[in-house]
Amino acid sequence: MSSLRPFCLTAWLAAPAAAVLLLLSPASQSHAQTQGAQATPAPQQSANPAPASPSQTTVAATSPDQRGITARAIDKVKQVAKSAGDVFSRVPCLSPKGGAKAMGSLPHVAGKLVAGQPVVIVAFGSSSTAGFGASSPEFNYPNRLAAQLHRHYPTADITVVNAGVGGEDAPEMMKRLQKEVIDVHPDLVIWQVGTNAVLRNLDPGDTAKLVEDGISRIQAAGGTDVVLVDPQYSPAVNQRAESAGKMVKLLGKVAELRHVGIFPRFEVMRDWHEKQSLPVESFVIADGLHMNDWGYACFAQLLGDDIIRSVGQIKLGVNVPADVRTYRPM
Repeated sequence: MSSLRPFCLTAWLAAPAAAVLLLLSPASQSHAQTQGAQATPAPQQSANPAPASPSQTTVAATSPDQRGITARAIDKVKQVAKSAGDVFSRVPCLSPKGGAKAMGSLPHVAGKLVAGQPVVIVAFGSSSTAGFGASSPEFNYPNRLAAQLHRHYPTADITVVNAGVGGEDAPEMMKRLQKEVIDVHPDLVIWQVGTNAVLRNLDPGDTAKLVEDGISRIQAAGGTDVVLVDPQYSPAVNQRAESAGKMVKLLGKVAELRHVGIFPRFEVMRDWHEKQSLPVESFVIADGLHMNDWGYACFAQLLGDDIIRSVGQIKLGVNVPADVRTYRPM
């Protein structure tokens, strides 16, 4: 299921209240359970119920059952908030110990922030952008990234749009590039691509060509920074190691050719396992492919750190060319 889910940072603090209202509605409870089972974002549905009579409202407000539901909803909000804060309590999120390629500068985002103008970021990709494997939509990487940027730029108007659709790769993404990316007029596009192409045995060269064409279209529209995110390091991907290696290498070459940034997710996740000695199951769910809450959180944290670092360089007048990528540990 596909949907554009803008995560406006000014609304982030209102999430607990929204969760309470969601749990107070039996119909919403059913929808939320279905959404959790699918583990993919779903479009919000609107309803226009008939207004309750004054007597009905009074009974509902004083019902012991209703008070119990409210209390449970508040407890649930507290649990979610605690889980979000505790995700790194046992295993910290560390940057890679060795050198790796990373993104270059983000002049469009930096310019907007300096000018105090709204910033729109589109997270474009497949299921790991949509958030499959996360225990809650709040824990997918676009929402995690939005929360981090909000903390770092508390007065800025930043919106992160989740344009992830499970199962897709470059051929399907190109069909919705215009409507869900270019027409949104984003300041930054984070394009996660390549994993499903590897799993489907598609030619990495064909995927790279489509991605290059897509970046050209985004750049032709003007005013947009682009960051590519390559495939994840996971058992399912590693079973096709040769194809995965070619995909990672070709996406890096596309980034160099089009002078855009790249976040080396494959190298970062491999570092977690091989150099930081984290078991794969500590950051990948049982399907051997998708990340869990910790994996999404650390991915978002490191990506956000790179964005903040890149913006800071532009603000200080250090205009690092986008084709110069040096990943430095924090």
